[in-house]
Amino acid sequence: MTDAPDTARDYRDTVFLPKTDFPMKAGLAAKEPAILAHWEKLGLYDRLREQRAGRERFILHDGPPYANGDIHMGHAMNKVLKDIIVRSQSLLGKDAPYVPGWDCHGLPIEWQVEKQYKEKKLDKDQVPVDQFRAECRAYAEKWVAVQREQFKRLGVMGDWDDPYLTMKFDAEAAIVGELLKFAESGQLYRGAKPVMWSPVEKTALAEAEVEYEDVVSTQIDVAFEITEAPNAPELVGAYAVIWTTTPWTIPVNQALSYGPEITYVLGEREGKTYLIADELIEQFYKRVGPLRLTGFGLPGSRLAGAVARHPMHHLGGFFAKPRPFLPGDFVTTDAGTGLVHMAPDHGEDDFLLCKAYGIDPVFAVDGAGMYRPDWLWLGGQGSVINKKFVASDGPICTDLRDVGALLAASDDFAHSYPHSWRSKAKVIFRATPQWFIPMDQTKPNHAVAEPIELGVDVGFAPVLGHGIGNAPTLREVALDAIERTRWIPARSQNRIRAMVEQRPDWVISRQRAWGVPIALYVDRATGEYLNDPAVNARIVDAFKAGGADAWFAADHQALLGEKYRAEDYEVITDILDVWFDSGSTHAFVIEARYGEGTRANLYLEGSDQHRGWFQSSLLESAGTRGRAPYDAVLTHGFALDGQGRKMSKSLGNVVDPLKIIQESGADILRMWVAQTDYFEDVRIGKEVLNTTSDAYRKLRNTFRYLLGALDGFDESEKVDTRHMPELELYVLHLLGRLDVELKAATENYEFNRYLRLLTDFAAEDLSSFFFDIRKDSLYCDAPTDPKRRAYRTVLDVLFHALVRYAAPILCFTAEEVWQARFPSEDGSVHFLEWPVLPPLPGDDAVATSWADIRSLREQVTEAIEPLRREKIVRSSLEAEVTVPKSALPPAALAEIFIVAKVTTGDAVSVTRTDFHKCGRCWRLLPEVVQDGGLCDRCTEVVS
Repeated sequence: MTDAPDTARDYRDTVFLPKTDFPMKAGLAAKEPAILAHWEKLGLYDRLREQRAGRERFILHDGPPYANGDIHMGHAMNKVLKDIIVRSQSLLGKDAPYVPGWDCHGLPIEWQVEKQYKEKKLDKDQVPVDQFRAECRAYAEKWVAVQREQFKRLGVMGDWDDPYLTMKFDAEAAIVGELLKFAESGQLYRGAKPVMWSPVEKTALAEAEVEYEDVVSTQIDVAFEITEAPNAPELVGAYAVIWTTTPWTIPVNQALSYGPEITYVLGEREGKTYLIADELIEQFYKRVGPLRLTGFGLPGSRLAGAVARHPMHHLGGFFAKPRPFLPGDFVTTDAGTGLVHMAPDHGEDDFLLCKAYGIDPVFAVDGAGMYRPDWLWLGGQGSVINKKFVASDGPICTDLRDVGALLAASDDFAHSYPHSWRSKAKVIFRATPQWFIPMDQTKPNHAVAEPIELGVDVGFAPVLGHGIGNAPTLREVALDAIERTRWIPARSQNRIRAMVEQRPDWVISRQRAWGVPIALYVDRATGEYLNDPAVNARIVDAFKAGGADAWFAADHQALLGEKYRAEDYEVITDILDVWFDSGSTHAFVIEARYGEGTRANLYLEGSDQHRGWFQSSLLESAGTRGRAPYDAVLTHGFALDGQGRKMSKSLGNVVDPLKIIQESGADILRMWVAQTDYFEDVRIGKEVLNTTSDAYRKLRNTFRYLLGALDGFDESEKVDTRHMPELELYVLHLLGRLDVELKAATENYEFNRYLRLLTDFAAEDLSSFFFDIRKDSLYCDAPTDPKRRAYRTVLDVLFHALVRYAAPILCFTAEEVWQARFPSEDGSVHFLEWPVLPPLPGDDAVATSWADIRSLREQVTEAIEPLRREKIVRSSLEAEVTVPKSALPPAALAEIFIVAKVTTGDAVSVTRTDFHKCGRCWRLLPEVVQDGGLCDRCTEVVS
C-alpha cells in the first residue's frame, strides 16, 4: 500500500484526457458552404467516377422536377433521399452516378410566363410563337440555375455541370425520336373523344395533371317527351326524366340511355306522366315531389327503339333531331332516375355508346368553355364552369323552366370534382381532335414485328405493333412489366397495377406553345399520318441541330424530300404531353450515357407518380422496348406540417427547407429525412426538428469522443484481436452485427432503420457502455498498457466504421470528422468504401455471456440509484455491490460496473464502501489508505 501524502497533490496533469479541436457546437450553417467549396475544388463527383470506373454500376434515375420556383420541402425530402441512396451505393464500392434533371416544357412553365403577360395586361396568343417559346426557355433556364444551387446546398452530389434538361436540343431530338417509334409501329392514332380539358388553360390535361376537390354543384331533373316507343306504345306522350349535375351538357344532348335489366315505372302529376326507375322512386320524390303511380314493372328492354325529343326542340336544327334511347351497361340505380342523358362531347361512356350507334360529337363547347357563336341555344355564352351560368337561376335552368322541362333544380349537390392542379380551376370532359397512344390496340396501321412473349425479360427489343394474333397490347406489356419490377414498399405494386388496368388510351397532344411538337405530317386526302423512316430521320436530325423550334420554322418540303409534296400534307403543331417528355428520359439520359438497353436500377419519387412519371416512363418504354425502364421503384410519402396537415400558404404552415438550412444546416434536414418512415406521409415542424437536433448532437458527441480518445494514435499502438480483452472482442462483435444489419437496410432502402441502428449503437453500446467502462483505462492506464492499447485499437476500428456509416446521411459532418483526423486538400470521406472489419477469434459464446453481464450491470445501476437519490453515495464509485455468481471474477466486474467492490451472493444488493479515493483515478480501492493518495496502478504510472 502507498503512504498517504502530507498534502493532497493535483494529479490532473498526469491524466491522459482526450484532446481534439473538433467542437461540440456544430455550427453547420456556417461550415457546410466551406465543405461544399472543398468538394467543388476537389472535383469530388468526377473523381469518384474515375475511381469507380469498371465497377458494378448502380443507376438511380432522377425524376425531373419542374423548373418554376424555389424548392419546397417535398423537393428537399426527395433529393436528400436520392442522395442518401446514391452515396450508400457508392460506399458499397459501386459506380453510382447521379445525373440530375429538369422538366422544362409544357404548362407548368407556360402558365408562369402567361401570368407575367397577364400582369402586363397582354394576351399571350397575340405574341409570335417563337418569341413566346424563347421567353419560356429563358424562364426555365433561370429557375434551373436557382434550383441547382439550392439542391447542391442540400449536399446532393451529382453531375451538376452536365444535368439533363428536356429542353436541350439532344433531349428534344430524342423525345421526338421516341414519338416517331410509336408512329412507325402503328401505335398512334388521331381521334375525337372526350378528354380532361381545362377551359382556363385551354388545353387537354393528363390524368396526372388533375386533382379532385369537394364542390357543391347544381343538380337538375329534366323531362324529355317520348315520341316513339314501338315496344311500349303506352309510353308515347310520357316524359323520360334524367338527372344530372352538369346542366351545361343539356345543350349538347344527343340521346338517352337506359338499363335493359332495370325495371321502370310510370307516375302521373298535373296531367303529365313521367318514366323513372322503380328503385329510385323514393329519391325522386325527395327532389321533385310525389307522383301517382299509373303503371308498374316495365322492363328496360322494352325501351329499345324508343325516341324522345329535346326540351328545346322548338329551336330547330340540331335540337329538332330525334333523341334515341340506347341500352347502356353503365346505367345503374345508385342515384338519379335510372335514365341517363347522353352528350358524346362530354363523357367517355356517352362517347363510346353514341359512337357505336353512329352518333358523333358536335364540338359545341370551345376551348374556353363557351358555346360556339353559331350554336342555336346559348351561342357565344358561358363559361360552362361558371357557377352562376349553371346555377338553378342561370340561363340554362331558366330556359328549361320556361318550356316546362325542368322538374327540379337545386344548388346543393356535394361531390368530388376534377380540377387542374395548376390553375385550381374546374376541368370538363370535352371532345376534341387529339393524338392518342392506344392501350388495347388490335389493328396497328403499319407493319408489325414478331410478337413478344410475356413473362420474359426481352431486354432492348422494340415492340413494333400489338394485338396481331397473340401479340400483346400495350396494356398487357405494361402489366407484365409491373410484375417483373421490384416495388418498394410492396403494396405500391397494387396501386400502379390498378391504374394501368383501368387507364384509358394515352392522350399525348396538348394545344399549347411551349414543348416538343408532335412532328407528323397528315395526308390531307386520307387523314393518315406519313410513316416514312427516311422522313422521320430527317426530322430527328433537324431537332438535333435546332431543337424543337426547328419544326415551327422548318422548310417542310426539304424534310419531306422529293417523294412528297408539302401542299398535300397537314403539318401538325400540337405539343406533346410533358409526361411523354419525362417518360422518355430513360432514352436520352440512361441509354444515351450508359449504352443502349441499359435500364435504371431505381426510380424514386412521391406516391403521386404512380399515375405520373412512373407510369408514363413504363408505358413509353413498354411501347418501344417491351419492358420497364427500371428494375425497382421506390415510393415515398409527402411532407406535412407538425400537425399532419398539408402545407399551404393560406394556412401559413409551410416549412421552408432553405430556412432550415440557413438556421440549422443541411445535415439536420438530411437526418430528419432518414429518421422518418418516408414510405408514409411524414411530419416536420419545430418539435420534430428539435428531436432530430438532439439525436444529431448525441452522434456528433460520439465522434468528438473518438477523435479526442484517438489523439496521437498510430499503427504501432495497434493490438491484434487475438490479444484483446473480452470486452473489446464483444464490442467488435456488436460492430460486426451492426455492419450486417446496416448492409441489409441499405439494400432494402430502409434508412430510417439504418439511422436508428447507428444512433442506438453509438448511444447505448458505445457511450453508455463501452466508453463509460473504458474511460478509466483511457485516462489513467499507461500508454503502453495492453488494455489501453486494445481499447484504442478498437476505437480506431470504430472510427473508421462509423464515419463511413454516417457519410451517406450526414455527408457534411462525416467530412468534417474525417478531415479533423486526416486533414487533406486532396482527400474526402466520400472516396472511402464500406469498412472491412478485423477478423474475430472465437464464436458467439462471448457475445452471449456479455449480454448476461450487461443485463446484470443494468440491475446494479438500478440498485445504486436509490442510494444516489438519498445521497448515501454520490457516484457508483462509492458503492460496494453483491451480485449472483458470474463468469467474470469480482475485480473485473467491479471495473465493468464502475464500483468499488463486487462480492457474490444470492441477489443484487448495494452498500457504501469504506475504501478511500485515489487522488488520480478517483476510484475507491483497498490499497488507498487515505483520500487523495494513489492506488498501485496510478503510483506506477506517475512514477
